[in-house]
Amino acid sequence: MNQRTEQQVATRGAKQERVRLPMLCGADIELGNFVLGLKRPSGTGDVASQALLHEIEGLPRKERFRPAECDCPECREESGQKKSNGETRGKGIFKGSGSKLGFGSFNPQDWGRKFLPVNGGCAYIDLDHLELCLPEVLSAYDHVACWHAMLRIAREAMTKANEKLPEGKKIQVIVNNTDGLGNSYGSHLDFLLTRRTWNNIFLRKIHYMLYLASFQVSSIIFTGQGKVGSENGAGPVAFQLSQRADFFETLMGQQTTYNRPIVNSRDEPLCGRGNRREPDEADEEATELARLHVIFFDNTLCHVASLLKVGVMQIVLAMIEAEQVNPDLILDDPVETVSRWSHDPTLQTSARLTGGREVTAIELQMLFLEEAKKFVAQGGCEAVVPRAEEIVALWEDTLLKLQAGDLAALATRLDWVLKLSVLQQVMAKREDLAWDAPQVKHLDHMYASLDEAEGIYWAYEKSGFVERVASDERVEHFVHHPPEDTRAWARAALLSCVEPEVVDEVNWDFIRFKYRNEHNRVIKRTLDLGSPLALTREHMEAIFERAESLHELLDALGAPPEDKAPARMQTSLTASANAGSKTLMSLFGNQLTAWRNEPVAELNGRNQSFTDDEEAIEDLENEN
Repeated sequence: MNQRTEQQVATRGAKQERVRLPMLCGADIELGNFVLGLKRPSGTGDVASQALLHEIEGLPRKERFRPAECDCPECREESGQKKSNGETRGKGIFKGSGSKLGFGSFNPQDWGRKFLPVNGGCAYIDLDHLELCLPEVLSAYDHVACWHAMLRIAREAMTKANEKLPEGKKIQVIVNNTDGLGNSYGSHLDFLLTRRTWNNIFLRKIHYMLYLASFQVSSIIFTGQGKVGSENGAGPVAFQLSQRADFFETLMGQQTTYNRPIVNSRDEPLCGRGNRREPDEADEEATELARLHVIFFDNTLCHVASLLKVGVMQIVLAMIEAEQVNPDLILDDPVETVSRWSHDPTLQTSARLTGGREVTAIELQMLFLEEAKKFVAQGGCEAVVPRAEEIVALWEDTLLKLQAGDLAALATRLDWVLKLSVLQQVMAKREDLAWDAPQVKHLDHMYASLDEAEGIYWAYEKSGFVERVASDERVEHFVHHPPEDTRAWARAALLSCVEPEVVDEVNWDFIRFKYRNEHNRVIKRTLDLGSPLALTREHMEAIFERAESLHELLDALGAPPEDKAPARMQTSLTASANAGSKTLMSLFGNQLTAWRNEPVAELNGRNQSFTDDEEAIEDLENEN
């Protein structure tokens, strides 16, 4: 190795050591939904999810599917009555087989996607389940508030949809992860990482991935919602900690709906080029962005459980990003262990670490806690994990109470403990009920009913029993406002300040507008939102206030004058500069604890999955 190469390697290493990203978090969470009083051979999830999504206001407003009405006798009769009175649509609910509009492919795991102008979040349908996507946040405390805010939005949609149903039919929404019949649906979290960290976990340092898997598996003692019985071929059990544990069958993989992995390796940054690098650009991996897609956790409603689920994960990922990973904490068989630990609510079952030591889930979490306490005390979470000291203190107190068997105190904090307590109280009063009784399984589901009149959790929250970390006022704030310290603020502000018909397409990292310019010519302009930390209220509000038109606003925000073709904007910090995006990228650089002096941007395109008739006609008009 010559002197110049040695200097390049040293410089590269210094850059990689300096970079520390805030542990920005997003979430995409499916809900259970069905229609009571409606029987169909294929189930009613499609009917329920479409009716719910229809009641959520979002953009763009183009309907890729034309909703059809329910074909049950009652709805057909009512629809016929409405049509005979000259009304074009009945009061019925939607069928899943609505007619398709436009061209292109249909993805049953992602359709009808709407972004919410009120808070920058999103809703869509995934395999007949309504899926709620939270706006990006930096703080785990804000995650809890945004999560409950999105549930309020979903509840309002449920109420409105039910008002339109015939008598005897009701949409039911359950905030859980399994229907009890062998079908599981996800509660996914997403965390911002450097490309170097993502590569360390999945491509270079296998013990990093195993360390992460071991943390997640042992965390079910505070992240589980609890579940009656077992599924997916797992051994019989009366009650277990986790709703998802029975469904994990492999250690790592990209898939999410079958042969589910504990650690998901999907590589879709939604904020950068991902791993699409030229061979000679390997030194830039420290300044390139990636996203860790986490499919492991349960839906939780208790505030403390939801806070610890995100906050402790942020701290552990900050340790991994700092390359402070202790291989002594790795489980010998995480896949086998997650089911065994979940099936033991007494928390006495032990599992083997790779070094031969036997530990319980509590003991392993205590070991992770000790590592984290040192890391936080040394400043490892400064500007990376907000309120890390408070999170660690709450984590430690919760583990100590679990260690002492003080479940009465933890019923205020942890969903599985609260649910178990409720079921045990009911069964103590009803000696005829056993764990396999249908009534007990019904109560299991009703714990997480979104309906405040039926949901067991909501009754405990209203009574003041549940320990809260987000006030009613804070939750309600996020029903109507986005987080101010991430790109969610700019997304919501843009969608709120324009006429809905000019919003052509929206995704997490771009918005495409279509409108007529001063020459009455239809143009399309795409704004890059690829920098998740730059487009905050602090940096963007003045620009919004000064602009007098959409055209002027897009100019000020650095959108290209006109799209040559529909394009998805992807941010890169390593290519030639784009004059418009450079301002945003410099702001993004300032948000990092350490970054390059002059970050630059590149525009990369992708083909659209569909083409609308209207778009094709307008394109031809513009060409002529």
